[in-house]
Amino acid sequence: MKPTTSTPPDTSTVKGWIEYRLPIFSFIDNSLGSNYPAPRNLNYWWNFGSIAGICLVIQILTGLFLAMHYTPNVNMAFDSVEGIMRNVNYGWLLRYAHAVGASMFFVVTYIHICRGLYYGSYKAPREILWWFGLVIFLSMMATAFMGYVLPWGQMSFWGATVITNLFSAIPGVGEFIVHWLWGGFSVDNPTLNRFYALHFLLPFVIVGLVVMHIWALHTHGSNNPLGIDVKTPQDTIPFHPYYTYKDFFGFGIFFMIFAWFVFFSPNSLGHPDNYIPANPMVTPAHIVPEWYFLPFYAILRSVPDKLLGVIAMFSAIIVMFFLPWIDRSKVRSGSFRPTYRILFWLFVANACVLGYVGSQPPEGSMVMLGRVCTAYYFLHFVLLWFVSGGREKTLPLPESISKAVLAKHAHAHH
Repeated sequence: MKPTTSTPPDTSTVKGWIEYRLPIFSFIDNSLGSNYPAPRNLNYWWNFGSIAGICLVIQILTGLFLAMHYTPNVNMAFDSVEGIMRNVNYGWLLRYAHAVGASMFFVVTYIHICRGLYYGSYKAPREILWWFGLVIFLSMMATAFMGYVLPWGQMSFWGATVITNLFSAIPGVGEFIVHWLWGGFSVDNPTLNRFYALHFLLPFVIVGLVVMHIWALHTHGSNNPLGIDVKTPQDTIPFHPYYTYKDFFGFGIFFMIFAWFVFFSPNSLGHPDNYIPANPMVTPAHIVPEWYFLPFYAILRSVPDKLLGVIAMFSAIIVMFFLPWIDRSKVRSGSFRPTYRILFWLFVANACVLGYVGSQPPEGSMVMLGRVCTAYYFLHFVLLWFVSGGREKTLPLPESISKAVLAKHAHAHH
């Protein structure tokens, strides 16, 4: 078989010299540039994937510089964080950017997941893309939990104690796992060292998962608001410059919100008890995790049995892996599924209520509300199974993306 030949780049320029030896520029162009075709109807909800990438970069860079000054020792950790805030040049900015960045990362990721749910981005042939997204989300949760322990404040210590103790509910090996996580018989210096090492390592694991996520995305291309496949060349436009400019607009909005929290309200997303040094002899009146864990914390608390509560909490995420098969509808986009659209907004509202319940003490009406919302969380997937099994009457789909876009513009001009 005769090998295929291609025109070599002009090696008289620096770019051509590099391209001939390492085709990095053509790789970028084919992946994110003018040679990469994207559906022509992507809206601003598609910005959140790239914004999540920016959040990851912020967390890695700020975390790297914070690690240069942090001391992972139970006797010095709290003071080292205060030292970063007071004595390191712009240490306060690094610390606040890292703490606020974690919350912003979860905000962006939750919106990104909701966009995928609404527009059916988990459906064939993008199941593996969806799975990688969920694994990234789980890795983020593990990284954030370990990072929250590092300041060694009251909520850090007691949050670590409560969450690691959950593994003791596993029959037979639970106690062994807990002691292995602790590195001893209580949350102490070995625990802090382990969490510090893993908190530093996991973001780079997330980078690897993001690369796989993007690879899976580019295999079949982006989903779109109509949820229909690209059929003609007219259905696509080059990613650059159209979507790069759109992304940069999204970055501008994001950085304004991010900067407002960093400079004007950096502690509003955290817990004041974490500015009290960890004291194993004093239990806080109300132990709560960071806000982005609250819906899952509410599910955990709503089940009276410890083991069943842990199973329910993990099942709340595991069930998402089976969504491509639970939702059997042939139509992807919620724009053409009136019943699914109602179920989606009920699901989002229910998750928000669960977050509120998780932030409150487990007493009075909060207990019953948490149980009702937990029941609906899992009932949602059962309803989805029945509704999408042929019972839902969907709206007619457009013939193609280009026809829908042109018709929309023609209607707008009239």
